Amino acid sequence: MNFERTAIADVILIKPTLFGDDRGYFFESFQQQKFNDFVGADIRFVQDNESKSAKGVLRGLHFQAPPHAQGKLVRVVKGSVLDVALDIRKDSPTYGQHVSFILSEENKLQAYIPEGFAHGFATLEDNTIFQYKCTNWYHPSSEGSILWNDPALGIQWGIEHPILSAKDEAGQLLADFNTPFVSLI
Repeated sequence: MNFERTAIADVILIKPTLFGDDRGYFFESFQQQKFNDFVGADIRFVQDNESKSAKGVLRGLHFQAPPHAQGKLVRVVKGSVLDVALDIRKDSPTYGQHVSFILSEENKLQAYIPEGFAHGFATLEDNTIFQYKCTNWYHPSSEGSILWNDPALGIQWGIEHPILSAKDEAGQLLADFNTPFVSLI
């Protein structure tokens, strides 16, 4: 397993070591001790989720507010997505900035998005299956959404007319958002 910090250092990309032969392949998709050693904290995941989406679906930019905030370890099992993590931590030197990357069944990359980030993804293929581990349970009254196409964010989703939920169409502009998250930096 190889770990790499992104342009926003707290967001981490993970590439598994693949062992393959004529029968197929094997890889360790998660190993708690290696993960915690690299992150430098004792992170525990308590819930796994999976979604299936058609091409052109955009989900995000979602978060859960403290004390129910969630970190997420995300990956694609089938298909591909453009994955986006937006820093919404007060006083963070990267507040309002985002990182994006392609996660796919081919590259098998995973991304760790810690608490204090809004997260979203746009599906690039039909029948994309997206899985994620969460560090906290789903708590409906704590969820929020930053508007996916807020011009101040400059996110290039690569989809002209995404398929959105009503919740995602009603996200807040970052300028109107009073963040409950603080930076640990």
